[in-house]
Amino acid sequence: MLTSAQCLAKYGEPDLLFERTWMRRYIVPAHIGIRLQALPRHIYCNKDLLAPIEKAFVELIKNGWGEQLRSWDGCFNVRPKKLNPKALSLHSWGIAVDINAAWNQLRKPPSLPQGFVECWKAAGFDWGGDWKTPDGMHFQLAII
Repeated sequence: MLTSAQCLAKYGEPDLLFERTWMRRYIVPAHIGIRLQALPRHIYCNKDLLAPIEKAFVELIKNGWGEQLRSWDGCFNVRPKKLNPKALSLHSWGIAVDINAAWNQLRKPPSLPQGFVECWKAAGFDWGGDWKTPDGMHFQLAII
């Protein structure tokens, strides 16, 4: 599973206040050409997330799980991890997404169908619902 230390080594420290060049280097607006009701038109994410997230959306639609995407709850957000405030969340580098948060809260049993989850895994994501402390809303790149 990908760690904050690995992201720090590859992308450096995300710095929104002083080094705008960091954001220009890594964070891009993904123009989502796939229309699912819960998706915004633009998602700000790491450039390394573009191909995997598009693949995940294509897989969802192709396999009939698109309607299960009920809410888009974020991607790029510089912040500490909820369970380890001394480390940055992978959202800080824009390589993690949260979806259907209202129905898949941290520490609660996830409610996403297995087929839906498999579409994300096939696209190169790890799922927080598989963790010892489940975070069913969370998907993150498996490798960078």
